[in-house]
Amino acid sequence: MKTIDDFNFENKKALIRVDFNVPLNENFEVTDDTRIVSAKPTIIKILEDGGSCVLMSHLGRPKGVQEVFSLKHIVPKVEEVLGVKVKFASNCVGEEAELAVNNLNPGEVLLLENLRFHNEEEKGDLAFSEKLSKLGDIYVNDAFGTAHRAHASTTIVAQFFPEKKCFGYLMAKEIDSIDKVLNNSEKPVLAILGGSKVSSKITIIENILGKVNHLIIGGGMSFTFIKAMGGSIGESICEDDKQELALEILKKAKENNVQVHLPIDVIAADAFSNEAHTQVVDIKSIPEAWQGLDAGPKSLEIFHQVVMQCKTILWNGPLGVFEMETFSKGTIALGNSIAEATAKGAFSLVGGGDSVAAVKQFGFEDKVSYVSTGGGAMLESLEGKTLPGIAAILEK
Repeated sequence: MKTIDDFNFENKKALIRVDFNVPLNENFEVTDDTRIVSAKPTIIKILEDGGSCVLMSHLGRPKGVQEVFSLKHIVPKVEEVLGVKVKFASNCVGEEAELAVNNLNPGEVLLLENLRFHNEEEKGDLAFSEKLSKLGDIYVNDAFGTAHRAHASTTIVAQFFPEKKCFGYLMAKEIDSIDKVLNNSEKPVLAILGGSKVSSKITIIENILGKVNHLIIGGGMSFTFIKAMGGSIGESICEDDKQELALEILKKAKENNVQVHLPIDVIAADAFSNEAHTQVVDIKSIPEAWQGLDAGPKSLEIFHQVVMQCKTILWNGPLGVFEMETFSKGTIALGNSIAEATAKGAFSLVGGGDSVAAVKQFGFEDKVSYVSTGGGAMLESLEGKTLPGIAAILEK
C-alpha cells in the first residue's frame, strides 16, 4: 500500500483529492471543520517536503454551476486550519486551472472549484479525468468519504499516474483501521450494530459473522429480532418482512459460535417525543400503544460486561433515539463502556453516520481508537466490498 511517505514531494505538485464536503450555515461559514482538520497532516507533509498542493473536492449536490456550492466559501476556514494562505481557482479544469497550477510555487496551496460543477465528475468521464491529471505530478487520494464512488477525481484520474499515485494519511488510517477489525483483530472481537433497520445492515452482518466472537444488536433493529422470536413489541419500529431473515441471522451466528446479545429491557414511551411518559419494561412485553426508544438498565449492564471482555470493538449505530435527551442514556452508557475498554487497551473503531454523530455529540471522539470519516464508504468496506477509490491506487 503506497502512502505519501513513499514519495519525496520536493518541487513536485501533488494533486490531492480531499473530502471538503463540509456543512455551511446561511452566512456560508463552515459549521464543522472535521474533514478539513483530517486532511491537514497529508497537506502539511507535502508542504514540508518542499512540494505544493492542488486540492480538489466536491461540495453538496449542485445542479450545474451554483454560487451557493462554490468552494470559495470555505477558503478562510481552510487557511485557518492549515495555517497557510490558500489560493483559489474558479474552475477545476481548463485554462484557468492550468494557469493557477503553473503559477504555484513550492510551499503553496491551491483549492480548485467544486468538481461537481461538471457532470463529467460523477459520470467518471475519461476526458475530464485526463484534464484533471494535468494539474499535478503525483496523485494523492485522501478522501475516504468518497472512496466508494467511481467518480473522475476519486478513481478514474489515478490511471494517468501509473507510478505516481498513493494514499494520504487519512485514507491509509481508514484502510488500516477497518483491516484491523476485519482481518487482523485481537480476540475476542465485538461488533455492535444499532440503528433502526436490519435491512441496511444485512450484508455487514453476513460479512462479519465469521470474524467476530460477540454481536450486540441494539436500537430499533432489535425489535425485528424480538418480534421474530415471539415477543410483544407494542408500537415499536419493526420490519415485518425481515423477521425470517432475523431468525436466519441468529441461526448463522450460532453455527459460527458467535454470541448474540439483544436488549432484555427497554425504556418504553407512550409517544415519539422527548416529553412522553416513559417506563422500563421487558423487551418481550412492551404494552400496546407503547414503543421502545432506548435500551434499559439491565441491557446496559449486560452490554457493559460484554464490551469489557473484548479486545477489538466495532461500533456502528446508536442504541436509542439519542437525538432526544430522554432516550440518549443508552447510547451514552455504551460510549462510556467502549471508552473504558479502550483505556484498558482495546482497539475501538466507530463508523457510520449516526454513531459518529453520537460520538461527537457526547464527547467520545478522543476516547475511542478511531472514528471513521466515511459513512457509506465505511459501511461498504464492512460489507467486504473493495472500494473503487482504493482499488484505483492499488492497481499497478
